[in-house]
Amino acid sequence: MASAFRLLFAAVILFGGAWPITKAALSDATPLWFGTGRAALAALVAAVLLAALGRLRFPAAEDRRAVFFLGLFQLGGFFALTHLAVALVPAGRTAVLSNVVTYWLIPLSVLVLGERVSARRWVAAGLGLAGAAVLIGPWAVDWTDHDVLIGHFLLVLAGLLWTIAIIASRKWPPRTAMLDLLPWCFGIGALFLTPFALVLEPQGGVGLHAWPHLLYIGMVAAPIGTWCVIEAGRKLPGAVASVGFLMVPAFGVLLSTLWLGEPLGWDVILGGLLIVGSVVLAARG
Repeated sequence: MASAFRLLFAAVILFGGAWPITKAALSDATPLWFGTGRAALAALVAAVLLAALGRLRFPAAEDRRAVFFLGLFQLGGFFALTHLAVALVPAGRTAVLSNVVTYWLIPLSVLVLGERVSARRWVAAGLGLAGAAVLIGPWAVDWTDHDVLIGHFLLVLAGLLWTIAIIASRKWPPRTAMLDLLPWCFGIGALFLTPFALVLEPQGGVGLHAWPHLLYIGMVAAPIGTWCVIEAGRKLPGAVASVGFLMVPAFGVLLSTLWLGEPLGWDVILGGLLIVGSVVLAARG
């Protein structure tokens, strides 16, 4: 389990930092085209790397179901919803809600995979959700704003899509190393996103000032972070994974505060402490 936690913390750093970077990029890019470029660039980078290693091959039959679910739900659907939402709500709140899969992953792990969750991990999940609720700060949100409601709904739905991908990868685990499947997963995600970008953002694109952000996310954060997330989600129990993923938004909120100037108040500090405590409690079983 130690190796799975190392993967989890690598994902925390890469994905937690990706949301403020994405928010900054959207000042010169439209959401769906940025998401499409992110997926396509990650597919290309992963394919070139595997080709150089002599490991680029079409997925075997027993791996295709996992590749389909990961590509369509975790990459295509998740990217579409979160990139649309980050244009409507603060980057910190996007990082929180899109990664709060606890309310989806634990019950689905019990119902679909038959996992047993200890009392301590139920308590950890409760602490994690409390921390996420504090970070979201629903009391400071204008719920009469139509864009705010849509943005929050998109993020909750994104969490469900990510959870479906995790459950599928654990129910039908691929036999091939996950790294070898990444180009195909990202390729499916890019193919899914492209028609939505063409229809919904016909005049959109990625401007010159957004390209450095896209290159970093597409070449580093997306391929490496996604590999870390998928492997950690497969190797850790559902309750531990769902609580551990809350570290991503905690880091994202902190970075948003430091970089984008989003306010640092008692809610950020308390929420972060609750999430850290929940991860420690879940890891102890």
